[in-house]
Amino acid sequence: MSVDQIEKIANAILYEGYLLYPYRSTAVKNQQRFNFGVLYPRDYCEQASGSDAWEMQTECLVRGSAATTLAIKVRFLQMVEREGRQEGLEHAVSTPVCGLLSLSKQPVHQSYRSEPLEGELELRASRVRDGLYRVTLQVRNTAALTDGPGREQVLLRSLVSVHSILEVTGGHFVSILDPPEEFRQAAESCRNIGCWPVLVGAEGETDRMLASPIILYDYPQIAPESSGDLFDGCEIDEILALRILTLTDEEKQEVRAGDERARRILERTETLPPEHFQKLHGAMRGLPK
Repeated sequence: MSVDQIEKIANAILYEGYLLYPYRSTAVKNQQRFNFGVLYPRDYCEQASGSDAWEMQTECLVRGSAATTLAIKVRFLQMVEREGRQEGLEHAVSTPVCGLLSLSKQPVHQSYRSEPLEGELELRASRVRDGLYRVTLQVRNTAALTDGPGREQVLLRSLVSVHSILEVTGGHFVSILDPPEEFRQAAESCRNIGCWPVLVGAEGETDRMLASPIILYDYPQIAPESSGDLFDGCEIDEILALRILTLTDEEKQEVRAGDERARRILERTETLPPEHFQKLHGAMRGLPK
């Protein structure tokens, strides 16, 4: 599977619940959003919240040697105020390519800043046994909380929809969900906080892993019939597309005047040819020969 296809799967996570039908900012569900994978400022979590997270931890297993290297990309949204509403800006923070053995001796620390956001990554590895290593990635929000505990202001200093793409060269990731029996005990000892690491790519590939804030199975796929992201994260494209077409002219104008991504959804749906709607109606897969 190509990197672009994996990015599409990651984008479905990035924008899960970002903006929901009817895609208007005046809708209650889009004024009080619920996002997965939010890392709030530490001060907010410790002083005001008590239950929300400021740190995410991914642990997974890598079969490797002295030649094995790791590359990590952490992706998230930054919420910004724009014309009376909050919109998301995409961010990606990558670590340098790291040798597996060097990570077992010296962790890699990397800070990032995009005003008013501040955070840090820590990547390390520990030897489980010959040829098997536990890789630990921690993502932290270290932004200061200066505007009080109000949720809307706190979100402006939060990392939203945080997820990570891990890539190994010269080695193999071990499935955490369905590990070979010889690695089962080591897999069960991995401690994941706020994320769910799964293998991604074509079935059987073991060089990439996606640490998602929502539960997935190994090798998740985007339905080939889908014409584009509807921010829903599940296969109900036909229902949403038909409901978009029922919006009144006034409602459509509000969508066009609002979020740019919502405008693109509306324009794409209005120009879908009839044969594409037929494809959305259903597909049968996996029948025995």
